[in-house]
Amino acid sequence: PCVMSLSPPPSSVSASLTPLPGKLPLESIQVVLEELRKNGNLEWLDKNKTSFLIMWRRPEEWGKLIYQWVSKNGLTNSVFTLYELVSGDDTADEEFHGLDEAMLLRALQALQQEHKAEIITLDDGRGVKFF
Repeated sequence: PCVMSLSPPPSSVSASLTPLPGKLPLESIQVVLEELRKNGNLEWLDKNKTSFLIMWRRPEEWGKLIYQWVSKNGLTNSVFTLYELVSGDDTADEEFHGLDEAMLLRALQALQQEHKAEIITLDDGRGVKFF
């Protein structure tokens, strides 16, 4: 995820995604951000809508990728530390390898709501058991 801020609100932002040099008015930026929010890829971090989190994938999508890996490798009914999931050798080739802990927890919470996982407390931190 990427945390960004519109504070102080710019009058315009350089449009780096278009081949033509120019500026993108704040109103246009807000339209794009609202569309990202509707799709679940943006969350406002404050009531004034000046700071936001942009997510490449929604937590539910990360959870699905993690659970597919667990299922594919026959690891249901297994317990993992959060570190093992995102930094362990077994997940080195997976898309979720290196995922930051905040997004990992949100992904696991989504799986927990689907009764596919339970976030647990271990002696050395948090972990997860998959069902």
